[in-house]
Amino acid sequence: MQDDAHSPPPSGPPPLVPPANPYARTYRTGEFTVVELCGELDIDTARFVAPHLDLVSSGTPPLLIVVDLRPLEFVDCYGLSLLCRTRHRVRLRGGEFRTVCDRPSTLRLLRLTGLAETFLPVPSLARALDGRPPQ
Repeated sequence: MQDDAHSPPPSGPPPLVPPANPYARTYRTGEFTVVELCGELDIDTARFVAPHLDLVSSGTPPLLIVVDLRPLEFVDCYGLSLLCRTRHRVRLRGGEFRTVCDRPSTLRLLRLTGLAETFLPVPSLARALDGRPPQ
C-alpha cells in the first residue's frame, strides 16, 4: 500500500473480493459496490481495510462506490487519508464515490477536517444508492 494520495490506482484486473474481517466487508448491491467499515479505522487496522478500498478503486469502470461509515466507531487521520485516497482514485477513473454516515462523532470529525464538503455523507444506504444529491 502506498501512502501517496496521488498515486495511480493498481493496474490490471481487480483481485477477488477480500474476505470480510472485523473492520471491513465489500459487497455488491445493484450496480453499486459497497464497502462497509466497522469498529476502528486507524494505522493499526488499515492493513485490514486497505485491500477493500484498493479493490473498489481499481475495478472496471463505471465505478459506483459507496463507503458505509455508520458502523465505524473511530477514525484517525491515517484512516481519513485512506478514504481520501480511495475517493481520489475512483474519481480519476470517472467513477462516483458516495459515503453513508449518521454517527455524530464521525460527522463532527468530517466537518472539523473540511471533509464533510468533500464526502457529502448521507444518513442511509438507501439514500446513497438512490442517487439523490445530499442536502
